[in-house]
Amino acid sequence: MLPRTLGDLRTSQFGDEFHRTRTIKDEMRTNLIRKLQDKRPIFPGIIGYEETVIPQVINAILSRHNLILLGLRGQAKSRILRDLIALLDEVVPVIAGCEINDNPFKPICRRCRDLIAELGDRTPIEYRSRDDRYVEKLATPDVTIADIIGDIDPIKAAKGGHAIGSEHSVHYGLLPRANRGIFAINELPDLAGKIQVGLFNIMQEGDVQIKGYPVRLPLDVVIVFSANPEDYTARGKIVTPLKDRIGSEIKTHYPINIDHGVAITEQEAWIQRNSVRAILVPEFVKQVIEAIAFKARGDQRIDKRSGVSQRLPISCLENVISNAERRSILAGEDQVVPRIADIYSALPAITGKIELEYEGELKGADSIARDLIRQAVQMIFRHYYPSTDFKQVIEWFEMGGHLKLSDIDPAASVLSRLERVQGLLDKIEPLGVKADSPAGLHAAAGEMVLEGLHSMDKISRSEERGFAASDRKVPGSQELYRDYTLERNRYKKPLN
Repeated sequence: MLPRTLGDLRTSQFGDEFHRTRTIKDEMRTNLIRKLQDKRPIFPGIIGYEETVIPQVINAILSRHNLILLGLRGQAKSRILRDLIALLDEVVPVIAGCEINDNPFKPICRRCRDLIAELGDRTPIEYRSRDDRYVEKLATPDVTIADIIGDIDPIKAAKGGHAIGSEHSVHYGLLPRANRGIFAINELPDLAGKIQVGLFNIMQEGDVQIKGYPVRLPLDVVIVFSANPEDYTARGKIVTPLKDRIGSEIKTHYPINIDHGVAITEQEAWIQRNSVRAILVPEFVKQVIEAIAFKARGDQRIDKRSGVSQRLPISCLENVISNAERRSILAGEDQVVPRIADIYSALPAITGKIELEYEGELKGADSIARDLIRQAVQMIFRHYYPSTDFKQVIEWFEMGGHLKLSDIDPAASVLSRLERVQGLLDKIEPLGVKADSPAGLHAAAGEMVLEGLHSMDKISRSEERGFAASDRKVPGSQELYRDYTLERNRYKKPLN
């Protein structure tokens, strides 16, 4: 049973000298050391930062620093800041009714000091959980000093019979309400300069003036920030005195390899759905989706200052699964197996996540997205087939072979057509497809091989509404057809 009065608190586990004088930074440091000793994960769910960002965050906390995370969008900055609450105690005692979570043994607000003077050991105590001790604010240009620090409340002054300049008349802002906790500000450069000045004054001297009245607020708080490094010098800036008072500046990054990216996307995407159909996403489809983001981040037609968020492959995978789910519903199949065709159907999840440079604007977002998919297919195809000979498959097209696939064709129908291509299905084993694998996986793997050959200009494919051969156009239904044939004079080019 937790103590409910100040007198009981003095004789409890919270009443020893260690708990009485410990600051929030000491608390986080102590809990972090315990986790490191027990070899427990510090930031579970954060993938790819084990050797880069996480050690730097750990060092900042061990150093009792305020910190800032610098990185482009979609680099888990906000998630890391929110996960810091795991380093807080489960509960801490505060004086009941206190707006700023006052330490019962070291109260800083006038109301609590007066209450203890009046009631002594009978002063009521309540508790704040970890979640209660985390306050987050998105910085916008319209944020005022009253929002962050506080303001004089004339109604409170009138009701209580206090002078306007009295501490009893103050309505506290977000920062004082984060006392004995963590205060996070996202997109710091968007915060007006005068607000930033108010922040570093609190951080350094522990005091502030509210409407011309000096108020002493020696807050016990960890202040953490996030910012886009481009915004650092473009849209806004961090005032020099505040930047100087931030102990650690830590730079985040995008996944450094495809495997990390796939793991993040699998973790965050809505894959396991409330569906009666089993969802089976081939590994090579996940890798192609992830490779789209990798190719986009290096494409000169895409604005690198904006970055390409990890939300791109997450949203794309969800759309890909949805298109495959739509197909399985229409075809009455009991499995949902995405194919490469489904990635092209997920263009809306790609085009909205990229900011184009002038050259890209001229070509259009759809055209750029299709080109990125083709590059991604080629990248993954080369990984699975570094030196495989596809001469037999290419010769089938050279002899006049023609293949038409629709994105809503059931797996059995697609597979029956792929079987006509000489030697094609003999090449799908490197993609992880076994003889006893479901038909949907065989169909997806066969289409991956065709798309890979197309991406390397070994065969050609037309894609438009209705049936389309390489040399003529015939109107058809409103399905998305994929027409594979030979790319004349190019089939002799090497795979590598």
